[in-house]
Amino acid sequence: MLAICFLLVCIFEFANGFHDTANAVATVIYTNSLKPRVAVIWSGLMNLLGVLLGGIAVAYALVELLPPDVLTPPNGNPAVPMLVALFGTALAWNLCTWWFGIPNSSSHCTIGALIGIAIGDSFLHARDLGHSVDWGQIWKVLRALAISPLLGFFLAGLLYLLIRFAVRMPALFTPPKPDESPNPIVRALLILTCTSVSFSHGSNDGQKSIGLIMLTIIGLMPATYAMNPDHPTDRTALAQMAQEARPLIAQYDRYSFKPDALASIDRLKMVTTPATPAQIRGDVYEILSGLRDVSANPASSSQEKQTSTRLAKALRPTVEYAPYWVRVLSALCLGVGTMVGYRRIVKTLGEGIGKQHLTPAQGAASELVGAGLIASAGYTGLPVSTTHIITSGVAGTMVAAGSGINMRMLAKIALAWLLTLPVTITISACAFYLLN
Repeated sequence: MLAICFLLVCIFEFANGFHDTANAVATVIYTNSLKPRVAVIWSGLMNLLGVLLGGIAVAYALVELLPPDVLTPPNGNPAVPMLVALFGTALAWNLCTWWFGIPNSSSHCTIGALIGIAIGDSFLHARDLGHSVDWGQIWKVLRALAISPLLGFFLAGLLYLLIRFAVRMPALFTPPKPDESPNPIVRALLILTCTSVSFSHGSNDGQKSIGLIMLTIIGLMPATYAMNPDHPTDRTALAQMAQEARPLIAQYDRYSFKPDALASIDRLKMVTTPATPAQIRGDVYEILSGLRDVSANPASSSQEKQTSTRLAKALRPTVEYAPYWVRVLSALCLGVGTMVGYRRIVKTLGEGIGKQHLTPAQGAASELVGAGLIASAGYTGLPVSTTHIITSGVAGTMVAAGSGINMRMLAKIALAWLLTLPVTITISACAFYLLN
């Protein structure tokens, strides 16, 4: 079953390429700046570089949406319901929106499924929803998802107006003709923007797939991947940090996993007692979850928050990492998916959002703004949606240009965006509960 889950995560990332990476190549393909095959191969290479150089902060920002008892079970079996519910829900919704050519967010699907698992776990153990789901982490992630499309809309529209004011080149503002190569300067600009979006996409969305792959391989091979092999586990040091965390976690009663966290601290204290890597990883995540609660608790003093942040920073490298082969696998799945399914999303972005077809200046403005927002979010550890930002940016340039908005297509996109979270949360929660 875990092997099937590993196949599912690869298929999900393949489907992610239909949606998200297609946004990066839409403009260069639509304007005939690059042949489709060249564009997707180039985009795939830039995605690979983005994944390899982008860090893992976003990957584990998503992973930490899961409750600690779901995140690292002592053996692989309890991981199966979580992984099947997660990938099955996100993949089904992704394919459904792709079939209708709607630029929907794979990140949105994933986050909804993760929240659903957290809620399903609360029902499974009859826990209080208010305290057993890490709402602080959820709101942090959702705020980034909500604000980024608005920024994309307004900043892309503003940049388009600046380009129109400062640049006198008719080729930038003329919709492309079929089988006609664009002006060389326009072509170079659009290849540059495609490169920047692809790289930034890899640095953010690629990280999300890294987190999902890590969840799967830790369930498959906990002895090898539960703990970071490049950060040797010093059980004495872990025990000391756990003891320092105990008074912080013990004094507050609002945390539903408090008994589990305290039990984990007691287990880590017994450094001479044999323990599997998965058991140690589970104990570390219980403590990390408790420390996050201390940091988010209004009743905590500034000194307590500083101490909890320091301890969490010291504990994370032991359990939060990603081998290079996982990064490469993530990039390959995204790139291959783009090569197969990009056409539907490219057509929607080029012809469906505005009443007039997309011009090179509009595509360049939306992609430059998108690349900046995605890259900055990737390096600050906030997950954002490439699809939401680029689609909103294109809409912003259409409004700025006076091209008008295709309200029918906009309504379809908005409906898909609005339904994604409630649908994926509900399906994922029910699937996780029933499978358990």
